[in-house]
Amino acid sequence: MPALALLIGARIASLNLCTDEYLLLLARPGEIASISFLSQDPDESPLWQQARRYPANRGSIEDVLTRQPDALLTMGGGGRATRLLAARLGMRSVELASPNSLDDVATNLRTVAALLGDPRRADPWLDKLAQLQRNRPATSKDALWLSSGGQILAPASIGAKWLRLAGLSQRALPGGRADLETMLVRPPEVLVVSNYRSAQVSSGRRWLDHPIVRHAKARRLTADGRRWTCLGPLMIGEIERLRAAAQ
Repeated sequence: MPALALLIGARIASLNLCTDEYLLLLARPGEIASISFLSQDPDESPLWQQARRYPANRGSIEDVLTRQPDALLTMGGGGRATRLLAARLGMRSVELASPNSLDDVATNLRTVAALLGDPRRADPWLDKLAQLQRNRPATSKDALWLSSGGQILAPASIGAKWLRLAGLSQRALPGGRADLETMLVRPPEVLVVSNYRSAQVSSGRRWLDHPIVRHAKARRLTADGRRWTCLGPLMIGEIERLRAAAQ
């Protein structure tokens, strides 16, 4: 995508947790003007230590004006007003697609690498993604990916597509959630439980701690829930880990 390329030394501000991920993985330190405050929270991002090296913003263009970035990265909410204001101030505004497929993840990697002026930076991640797809298990185990309150992945979602690369097939359930009867009477072969904000006290977390869920006759794996928020390139390592654990 050469049309997106910036001059060497350009600085980019990311206004979204999910665009932070791409920028932190692909940019050199001097190319990052700002990232969202969420990426600096250990409960929200595996990249929080790296993210704390940079000025934080709360997701608005006004927060980064003093940093004088050359471009803004947004996803799902930047909006026309942000694009117009950025253009008026001489900044480029690039909105990444909220991924619905693994191809969307690959496209976002290429877009950010091109924006940084070096498309080759995406290659290691694209190679890892391609290898993960080539080496997917021949068969899939019946699985339920669970988060607070018994919420599951939709079988046609990108989350379920990632899960299939680990050799796990997300079971479809009415209403998009598991209930205690299912866990007791028809548990899956593999239960993948998200640990997102697991230290917080909530009714949803209490559901996951119910004895029927905790003692379900299923192989239990833990998902790093932070990586499942954006379903971007950080999922590559997550799926490699789950694939090894599920064998």
